[in-house]
Amino acid sequence: MAGHSQFKNIMHRKGKQDGIRSKMFSKLAREITVAAKTGLPDPAMNAALRLAVQNAKAQSMPKDNIERAIKKASGADAETYDAIRYEGYGPGGVAVIVETLTDNRNRTASSVRSTFSKAGGALGETGSVSFSFDHVGEITYKASVGDADKVMEAAIEAGAEDVVSDEDGHTIYCAFEDMNEVSKALEAVLGGAESVKAIWKPQNTIEVDEEKATSLMKLIDTLEDDDDVQNVYSNFEVSDEVMAKLSA
Repeated sequence: MAGHSQFKNIMHRKGKQDGIRSKMFSKLAREITVAAKTGLPDPAMNAALRLAVQNAKAQSMPKDNIERAIKKASGADAETYDAIRYEGYGPGGVAVIVETLTDNRNRTASSVRSTFSKAGGALGETGSVSFSFDHVGEITYKASVGDADKVMEAAIEAGAEDVVSDEDGHTIYCAFEDMNEVSKALEAVLGGAESVKAIWKPQNTIEVDEEKATSLMKLIDTLEDDDDVQNVYSNFEVSDEVMAKLSA
């Protein structure tokens, strides 16, 4: 399993304990508002909004917050957010992709560049690292929906490309353009997914030692703490031994 996905799981558990739920809800609300502005403010008629609402519900975001985020899209004072992707290299030459939704490009660019610089990394041009990633759909389910064989069978029938199952749950990958159709087909068999989203999946990973892993996690943690940053992806991997030390 790629190191970053292990790291995300650790940060998610830590986040619940540290009370950063409101920050997560704020980012989910921004995604809902942006999705609602791309089409009709009805999840049944707007695929992007449907996915954004589904992911918010999976994180136990209150219904009132979701409805408020949808209404905000049609308000006269609704902010306009730009989706901007930043690419660069972290410590050890590890590739990092940062997805943002911002109402102030200059502020976001300055903040992301500064974070990379302080971590000993460097921001590159758009396209400088994304060529080594695949932009795909990722659909996750809890382990309780069934065993690996059941999920694999459902995924194949739905037109997915790959499945990774472990004790924490099931992760299903599909072509980016097939994400909506595949998630609907899976929902009919397995029920609602825990999350459905487009991700940048590394084609190959770079294993890093404890020192570099510590620096990289600090970089990613700082980036994710930025209100304008929605997602961070990287191609580093760490051994179970190092991960155990870092999460102790």
